[in-house]
Amino acid sequence: MTAVNRTPQAAARRWSLHRPRPPSLHPVNREFSDDAPLGAHIADDVTSFLGSWRFIVIQTAIVLVWIVGNIVLLFNFDPFPFILLNLAFSTQAAYAAPLILLAGNRQALRDRMTLEHAAAEADIEDSQNQELLEGNRTLAEGNREILKRVEGLEQRILELEASILGRLDKLGPHG
Repeated sequence: MTAVNRTPQAAARRWSLHRPRPPSLHPVNREFSDDAPLGAHIADDVTSFLGSWRFIVIQTAIVLVWIVGNIVLLFNFDPFPFILLNLAFSTQAAYAAPLILLAGNRQALRDRMTLEHAAAEADIEDSQNQELLEGNRTLAEGNREILKRVEGLEQRILELEASILGRLDKLGPHG
């Protein structure tokens, strides 16, 4: 019989084996999903379940069975004021509240890091746009210079044409 490795790393590995996920592409998601500790994964999963319709339906069904079963005496372990049910709700709330706060804090931190990452990417894009604009200005100045030269050459061609036509006129129609 083999001994089970009880270290937190082994537990995290076993937990992740049950939840296969492709690696995240976004750096913030990598940090908060792929590289998150086991407790963070558990808090995220529990609060995700607690905030779902599935949980609401399951809890409602359990409460209805509990109340109806105790009222019609199918089982009689928690009579009418339902003190044991109240204790179960209190215990559930005592565990759920810190998990919800932990997941909320992680989400706020994730949102902040995503915003910082987006701002850094926007800064990079802004500097790239500035470089492109500067390159466009340089090209526009070069184009203006080329146009001035073309206009000068065009003027020179017109002058030469006029000079040639003037000389041809002096020579007469028969050359």
